[in-house]
Amino acid sequence: MSPDREIPTRVEREGIWHDGGCHCGAVRYQVFLPDEVKVTECNCSICSRSGYLHAIVTDEQFRLLKGEDKLTSYRFNTGTADHLFCGICGIKSFYRPRSHPEGWSVNLRCLDPDEFTSINIEAFDGRHWEENIAAKDRQEPIQ
Repeated sequence: MSPDREIPTRVEREGIWHDGGCHCGAVRYQVFLPDEVKVTECNCSICSRSGYLHAIVTDEQFRLLKGEDKLTSYRFNTGTADHLFCGICGIKSFYRPRSHPEGWSVNLRCLDPDEFTSINIEAFDGRHWEENIAAKDRQEPIQ
């Protein structure tokens, strides 16, 4: 394993670095995920329209490789979530979520084709975010 592929210090489960990015390739990143990944499918106005599947990770599990200068920020409602889109192709492959502003939400659908042992998709009623985030165990970053 090369030095740039070391496992983050806070990650205890086995997993691998996955490459991902936007449609045009201007934005590229890596994310460390286990082979058995759990993602959330939210029905809020922006996630349902974009087909976003959330994998929540820590800063240590995310690396932006290129394209920071190509990212465009979009905020709405409370303005807490920082939705980052490629300014060229318009794809949102990751962002700073309202639920975990210290981490990242990565769109599983924007990862390069990789094999996972299993993908567990859990529904979340984001149309009623305030009522449901407290009732739901907040999805902890994948460790």
